[in-house]
Amino acid sequence: AYMSANVILKPIIYIYPEEETKVKVKVSDPKKLTCTYPKYEDGWEVLAKPNGDLVDLKTNRNLYALYWEGINTIKANLKEGFIVEGENVAKFLEEKLEILGLNEREAEEFIVYWLPLMEKNKYNYIRFETIDEINENLKLEITPEPETLIRINMEFKGLSKPIDVVEQRLEKVERKGYTVVEWGGTKL
Repeated sequence: AYMSANVILKPIIYIYPEEETKVKVKVSDPKKLTCTYPKYEDGWEVLAKPNGDLVDLKTNRNLYALYWEGINTIKANLKEGFIVEGENVAKFLEEKLEILGLNEREAEEFIVYWLPLMEKNKYNYIRFETIDEINENLKLEITPEPETLIRINMEFKGLSKPIDVVEQRLEKVERKGYTVVEWGGTKL
């Protein structure tokens, strides 16, 4: 049904309540999920601790994040973004992910996953989808609802030479209270 779509790779969801809390996470369109761990059956239910540790209430397994992969039906907007040389990708991501609200541990996990796919390109086109685009593709329904929800989906494409784009403006994200963080990426 979603033939022309890209795949959102490796989104993972971290949950940091202010006190130990049972949290339920559902997605608005489970048909878009192509791979999940733990297995997504009518949502995930975890016991979440303030340090981010999770226990899957179905299996009692300890987790550090929820993982899914799925379909991205958002049309890429190649007019804005960033052009980044392969050798500068790590530094660029450190800088931008901090603005977008990731802590250093989350940023490291993001960077070690994406860096091998990007560093070898002479140039990379990079854009971060807006929260509206991310939600339009797939909403997260989280109970209880977090005070801060950060969702990052990076679109990127390797280039042999730079293209002209308008530099994307990123808003600084502040983390307050009970926070849920999700990151992933889409290779265009």
